[in-house]
Amino acid sequence: MGTPDFAVASLDILVENGFNIVGVITAPDKPAGRGLQMQESAVKKYAVSKGLPVLQPEKLKNPEFIAQLTALKADLQVVVAFRMLPEIVWNMPPEGTINVHASLLPNYRGAAPINWAIINGEKESGVTTFKLQHEIDTGDILLADKVVIRDDETAGELHDELMHTGARLLLKTVQSIAAGTAKETPQANIAAADIKHAPKIFKETCQINWQDPLDKIYNLVRGLSPYPAAWTTIQDKSMKIYKAHKEAGKPSVAPGEFDTDQKTYVRIAAPDGYLYLDEVQLEGKKRMDISAFLRGYRF
Repeated sequence: MGTPDFAVASLDILVENGFNIVGVITAPDKPAGRGLQMQESAVKKYAVSKGLPVLQPEKLKNPEFIAQLTALKADLQVVVAFRMLPEIVWNMPPEGTINVHASLLPNYRGAAPINWAIINGEKESGVTTFKLQHEIDTGDILLADKVVIRDDETAGELHDELMHTGARLLLKTVQSIAAGTAKETPQANIAAADIKHAPKIFKETCQINWQDPLDKIYNLVRGLSPYPAAWTTIQDKSMKIYKAHKEAGKPSVAPGEFDTDQKTYVRIAAPDGYLYLDEVQLEGKKRMDISAFLRGYRF
């Protein structure tokens, strides 16, 4: 059960290692792009290319879907970047349902664990496989694997690394379940107030506050790149910032003020340094590097 690219690597590793995939559940096709052509999910495209049966329910409690799912007689269900499952679905197979989650649980439960790990300046992240239970992302842990987050790493780069780490971890997990050697460990007893969360990201989450410390601003840019992207306003237009680098020091202008030589750099002041813009997208324009941006823009 999965929808985006992140889930394809996990499905592929199970197929390539000879597991019998009796069905693939993914999101319904939806219109996208300028022509609003119907688009299939990345998981559906892969499943169709491998001749795997695909189900695309609108509602997971629909009796017709439940009957189709029951008829598949799956021993185990695997969820990777899908959606909340009702108990009638996750409790169906004899071996239960396992999830591949892109964080080191119990931290970063929720919708955007990759983004928030970088936004919060974490030095490591990872992937956890766990058994689904009632509360979201709270089930018993099966396996976990850590990765180091580089100081300049973006959410997109960490996503790709965790996608492959997660696939390898899933393979180990499913092999251990098949062999009867899987061990379940309750999630660490961390006080609820101390758990770091990964809630859904909204447009207001992405707006840069130039009164924040430089490191916090830099981490926000990395943690939201390439999507949905941190943004600010420049002469009443919004501008997304995809890549940047930082320079600590005491700026000669107020936080939020732009400074440029009109040829090679644009930098914006924070209280304790400058954020240099490397790749941006002005409202109504294409994404471009800063030298291309400056050829067509005057402050």
